[in-house]
Amino acid sequence: MTTPAIPGLETTTSDEPTKRSRSLNWRHIGLAAILIVPNMILLGLFTYRPLIDNFRISFYNWNISSPDMRFVGLGNYIEWFTDDTSWQIARNTLIFTLVAVIGSMALGLALALLLDQHLRARNMVRTMVFAPYVISGAAIGVAFQFVFDPGYGLVQDVLGRLGLDTPAFYQHSGWALFMITTTYVWKNLGYTFVIYLAALQGRRSDLDEAAEIDGTPAWRKFWRVTLPQLKGTTFFLSVTVLLNSFQVFDIIQVMTEGGPFGTGTSTLIYQVYQETFVNNRAGYGAAVATIMFLIVLVVTLVQVKLQDKQD
Repeated sequence: MTTPAIPGLETTTSDEPTKRSRSLNWRHIGLAAILIVPNMILLGLFTYRPLIDNFRISFYNWNISSPDMRFVGLGNYIEWFTDDTSWQIARNTLIFTLVAVIGSMALGLALALLLDQHLRARNMVRTMVFAPYVISGAAIGVAFQFVFDPGYGLVQDVLGRLGLDTPAFYQHSGWALFMITTTYVWKNLGYTFVIYLAALQGRRSDLDEAAEIDGTPAWRKFWRVTLPQLKGTTFFLSVTVLLNSFQVFDIIQVMTEGGPFGTGTSTLIYQVYQETFVNNRAGYGAAVATIMFLIVLVVTLVQVKLQDKQD
């Protein structure tokens, strides 16, 4: 006996879903290609091609205004590693980067914790803290020249009222490096503050309530409850602030021009500019840029590896 077929419940062959899924997959692949390929082309033209070209130029002795290039192999790299000035510049870069990363992140977190509370006029204060980040670094450098001016600057006035002498910010390499580092931390503070504030506002409130019910002290609550929830944000900021601090040029150019004594506040990125456009040694400047790229790459990979181990 055969049962009549019920409309709408007819069975389909097994290859029909396969055909549908295949056509759907091709549709997805086509959409992905439309969205991804233009971005990959732009990255190739404006990021990877200049990177490869810079690596190629680093093996040549080339005056940027001349069409002729002379192959020198590893000569530019050997000169950089055997020059005492290079190690002073690397030291300046290390000090500037460490202080900039740690200082801006620590102060940004402290301000975020403070302004995450219900305080009067906190929105106005938040705006004031973030405003320097969107201002040009050159403009901030000019403004802070007056702050640190040893004759009539704000620092001189405050120290004079306390009976203290004003440091020679523009004549001493250590004080000049302190000056540009402080200026950059002040400018970059708004960025770390906003990111930490967003993370604090998105944390789990039930954990805070449980800590309050248990009577946990504020400092222990911060270390055991709040800070672990900010681990991902801290990792993100450590990478982005590190990359940004390696690229600081405008503040150094405006405030010290790499001095005093020629290289007192020069960093690797400033050395790239100096060698390429001032000394007309584009090949040597490309070698310095390649060294800086490799240093940043290694540090970033180490950060990612440490983050993976913690997870």
